[in-house]
Amino acid sequence: MGKKGIIFDLDGVIVDTAGFHYLAWKNLANELGFDFTEEQNESFKGVSRVRSLELLLEIGGRTATQAEKDVWLKKKNEEYLSYIDDMTKDDILPGVKKVLDYLVDNKVPIALGSASKNAKPILEHVGLLPIFEVIVDGTNVKKAKPDPEVFLIGASQLGIVNEDTIVFEDSIAGIQAANIAGMTSVGIGDPGVLNEAQHNFHDFTEISTQFLDNLLNIT
Repeated sequence: MGKKGIIFDLDGVIVDTAGFHYLAWKNLANELGFDFTEEQNESFKGVSRVRSLELLLEIGGRTATQAEKDVWLKKKNEEYLSYIDDMTKDDILPGVKKVLDYLVDNKVPIALGSASKNAKPILEHVGLLPIFEVIVDGTNVKKAKPDPEVFLIGASQLGIVNEDTIVFEDSIAGIQAANIAGMTSVGIGDPGVLNEAQHNFHDFTEISTQFLDNLLNIT
């Protein structure tokens, strides 16, 4: 076994910006004359902005020109960015900082693998940017999860082979991507939904240092 490395997804794993996305999509839907529920928002997780808009228009039974779509995409993103501008370290999800500190103390290489094109500003706002040696985000990848591209690039840039890479994810598409890549998958969220993950926790407060020791072969 070689040296282990860890790749974290961002939204729903380190910070919960899904609520900001939902609010921005809901406001757009309301403007277009229909409602958008939190339940419907579940299918938007880990999906690109362009595809999310297509799904939203399907829900509302709306068709649109490319010019209209471009305006709405820009509007949605600007509203979302206004929310993340107000983020602070208080927006880091419970237990995450403790796990990150443990990894830093044990010199475990850490990467971010996220579909978000706003990953760097978010990490900067919450004070975590210096911890990540590698950041692979929506500006670096062409294929969405469950395609493993984002994690393959992350492992490669960390210099860690796939079988020694551990992925923390909150979406089933992300778990599938990690599994396809031959990496160890750790689901953060509902175990019923993330049942393809090799390990499951509702959140980081459930993760013990003993679990991390075993995962990383630290004795």
